[in-house]
Amino acid sequence: MLNRKRKRFKLLFLASTALTVLLVIIPVRLAIAHLQAPQPQAIFTLGGGIEREIFTAEFALAHPTLEIWVSTGVPTYRSNEIFRAYGIPESRLHIDRRAVDTVTNFTTLVADFKSRHMQHLYVITSAHHIPRAMAIATIIFGSQGIAFTPVSVPSGEPVESWLRIFRDICRSLLWIFTGRTGASFSHKLEVWR
Repeated sequence: MLNRKRKRFKLLFLASTALTVLLVIIPVRLAIAHLQAPQPQAIFTLGGGIEREIFTAEFALAHPTLEIWVSTGVPTYRSNEIFRAYGIPESRLHIDRRAVDTVTNFTTLVADFKSRHMQHLYVITSAHHIPRAMAIATIIFGSQGIAFTPVSVPSGEPVESWLRIFRDICRSLLWIFTGRTGASFSHKLEVWR
């Protein structure tokens, strides 16, 4: 009995220590990234509606030197049409279709951003989605030393529930520790809306 309690205590101690270290490391890594790259180096759009990609195309016109990354948005042919209509060359555009939800929007592309030495990104999403996206970005991007500047696309929808935000914070932490996002579970947990 005493041995079982010691094991539980050790496990609890290790988990709380890891979480504490993570909570200290992420803000430090974000601060360093902001110092090293005070201006965003690319535009990252979370798919979820044609209005986000139209907004991104307009936004990209004001930032002509930045690459544009779109994670699982409208069908690729439609996305290409939108950016072409705004005169955005395909050489600036990266459309990635691997993500199945907001957490995987970040986890599927973070290695690509790191390999290109990006330390600061604009993150574009709908206004109602900003709190959840920023919570995920803080954990996923922050753990990798990538700063972000949020840009919201106006939307008339209410801000997402704190339960949904909490769920994706937990999934982001799971990714840090295991490399898995729990995406297969998120669809089963839609009651957390």
